[in-house]
Amino acid sequence: MKHDMKFYTLLFLYTFQLSAFTFGGGYVIVPLMKKQFVEQLGWINEKEMLDFVAIAQSTPGAMAVNAATLLGYHLAGMKGALVAIFGTILPPFILLSVISLFYTAFVANPIVKNVLRAMQAAVSAVILDVVIGMAGSIFKNKKLVPIILMIAAFIAGAFFEVNVIYIILVCAAAGLISTLITQRKTKETKHDLP
Repeated sequence: MKHDMKFYTLLFLYTFQLSAFTFGGGYVIVPLMKKQFVEQLGWINEKEMLDFVAIAQSTPGAMAVNAATLLGYHLAGMKGALVAIFGTILPPFILLSVISLFYTAFVANPIVKNVLRAMQAAVSAVILDVVIGMAGSIFKNKKLVPIILMIAAFIAGAFFEVNVIYIILVCAAAGLISTLITQRKTKETKHDLP
C-alpha cells in the first residue's frame, strides 16, 4: 500500500506528540496510543494495539520506541518504521539536550522536584487506568487462558516477588502453546468438514 507525504507527516507528528507526553515509563503510552491510533484515527484496532504493546514490552529497548516502530512498520513498512522511530526519539533527545545545559539549576530547584513528584502520582493513575482497561478487554473475550495468566502473573509478581523476566517467559510459553493448540483445533475442524 502506497502512502503519500501527508500520511508520513501525520505519522511523524502523532508519534512525536505521543512521545512528548509520555512521562513515567512505557505503560503511559498505552492509553495515549489507544486514543490516538485506535479511537480517533482508526489506523489500527484495539487487538493490534495490545499486540504491539505486548511485543514492545518484551523486546529490548524503550517501550514507547518499540511500540511506535511496530506501529509504523505495520502501517507503512520500513519507511513507516523509520518515520515513527524518528518521531518518537526526537522529543526526549530535545528535552535531555536542554536539561543537560541547565542541569545544576534543575537539580537544586525545589519547584522542579515538586513537579516531578506530582507527575509520579499522575503516572500511577494512568498506569492503573491502563491495567483496568486491558483487563476489562480480556474479561470481555472470556478466554480462560489469558485470564488465568493475568491473575497468576499478578500474584507471582505482587506477592511472591518473582522476577518479571520469568513471568514474561512463562506467559510467552503459555501463549505459544495455547496458540498452537487453537491452530491445531482449527485445522482439525477444517479437515472434518465435507
